[in-house]
Amino acid sequence: MRVAHLTSVHGRFDIRIFRKMLTSLAGKYNASLIVADGEGDNTTDNIDIFDVGLPTNRLSRMFKTVRKIYDKALELNAEIYHIHDPELIPIGMKLKKKGKVVIFDAHEDLPKQLRSKPYLNKALKWLLPKLFEVYEAIACKKLDAIICATPSIHNKFLKINKQSYTINNFPILGELDNSLGWSNKVNEICYVGGMAEIRGIRELVHSLKYLDNCRLHLVGRFSEPELEKELKGLTQWTKVVEHGFVDRKGVADILSRCKAGVVTFHKVPNHVDAQPNKMFEYMSAGVPVIASHFPMWKDIIEGENCGICVDPMKPEDIANAINKLLSDDKLAKQMSENGANAVKNVFNWENEEIKLLDIYQGFLEK
Repeated sequence: MRVAHLTSVHGRFDIRIFRKMLTSLAGKYNASLIVADGEGDNTTDNIDIFDVGLPTNRLSRMFKTVRKIYDKALELNAEIYHIHDPELIPIGMKLKKKGKVVIFDAHEDLPKQLRSKPYLNKALKWLLPKLFEVYEAIACKKLDAIICATPSIHNKFLKINKQSYTINNFPILGELDNSLGWSNKVNEICYVGGMAEIRGIRELVHSLKYLDNCRLHLVGRFSEPELEKELKGLTQWTKVVEHGFVDRKGVADILSRCKAGVVTFHKVPNHVDAQPNKMFEYMSAGVPVIASHFPMWKDIIEGENCGICVDPMKPEDIANAINKLLSDDKLAKQMSENGANAVKNVFNWENEEIKLLDIYQGFLEK
């Protein structure tokens, strides 16, 4: 049985698509991935990767690239197609008409995401989400299943398609384990992920002016050049270690020496009900979490006693939380252990893998 995952946006080794879903499926099925990254065809970890070429711009991606992905999908003639981007929903509909099983994977709540885009004016922030909500409701109702990355996205899609499931983006057990032990940690903190204004990077860097003996590791890239220039001009930037993109082993190495991981996103529609991957990855690595005080995040962090929730708009509050963890080793170590245990018992990919395989098996038995 061949199953094929399709993406026009994500890279071939995307954590959710390749490292988690396809790696889990490859043990039972002939698994393929169609991408558009310009890196060519190959086979990795028993997964066949087909590249339709890197698009020249966003417009080219949404039309020419989508068509190429559709043509390659037809050529593969898989039993199940699993699409990962909203712009691929139209070809999902075409594949459905050809009698194929089609699953849409909703990584984000796109209408909420559009409302937070800084480059859209007020009118477009209202109009585009409304238009997409209508299209999404009509199209996704006709697909075989919707897989959702968070419970809040699942609740939305259940009203559209009863065959909706939550497959959380939880960490793979063992991938980020800290083998060095707490005694090897130093007074350093980290932020892992894309760096943008709405992700709280400005407030995090500003918090360093309230801290004397602390270094901040930034792992990821800036998406806003003006913000990058602004922050690099601050006096406290001397306390920052900028790594850029780092592979998974490199991330694990950095986390192994940090006493806190920060995820202080701003309160925008797409963040409040999200489950940030990095929060669970910090927990998995035994790193106490400093996070925004959104109700859903507080329920997890305070419920598991694995970190501190703060007002993401107040650098001094962020600094106080950092200082609390750096100055109270007993508290920080206990939070470290609590977070790691929560991932081992509940918030892990191995639990989600069982649900994913059950969904696929259900379709293949019909």
